[in-house]
Amino acid sequence: MDEFGPHCRLIAVHLDKHSIGRGTADQEHERAVAAYDLIEANVFAPVGHDCGPYALHISQRGGRLVLDIRKADGEPVVAHVLSLIPLRRVVRDYFTICDSYYDAIRTATPSRIETIDLARRSLHNEGSEMLRERLAGKIALDLATARRLFTLVSALYWKG
Repeated sequence: MDEFGPHCRLIAVHLDKHSIGRGTADQEHERAVAAYDLIEANVFAPVGHDCGPYALHISQRGGRLVLDIRKADGEPVVAHVLSLIPLRRVVRDYFTICDSYYDAIRTATPSRIETIDLARRSLHNEGSEMLRERLAGKIALDLATARRLFTLVSALYWKG
């Protein structure tokens, strides 16, 4: 996405603690890594706005995903509200395979771990593409940004 300048990026991500439950240690670690990685490298441009950088506030209200985008100084830019229903199946399958993966890394053979990891990555890519499609025309983002954002959106389902 070379057409975007250095200001078309996120510099902060906030997860609403009231709508996002605490996950397992593995899930919390994955969430923290995704947030860190997202800030370190991303392409994020709300359509029709070109004066970032941006801060993203992620929450859930009434079964809907809320992506509240603000400028670095906190000034509101736009909020997008999306139904989480289309993501439910892929998130549920992703969590199931993640549980298998975390169990496997403790006890399974390397080839079994690799097989499970391939399935995990495939589901993660599917969810990332689905999220990217849902945000088309609203927010421009590259696949790497969509992958990290999918991990954080999945956090809405982690109720611990």
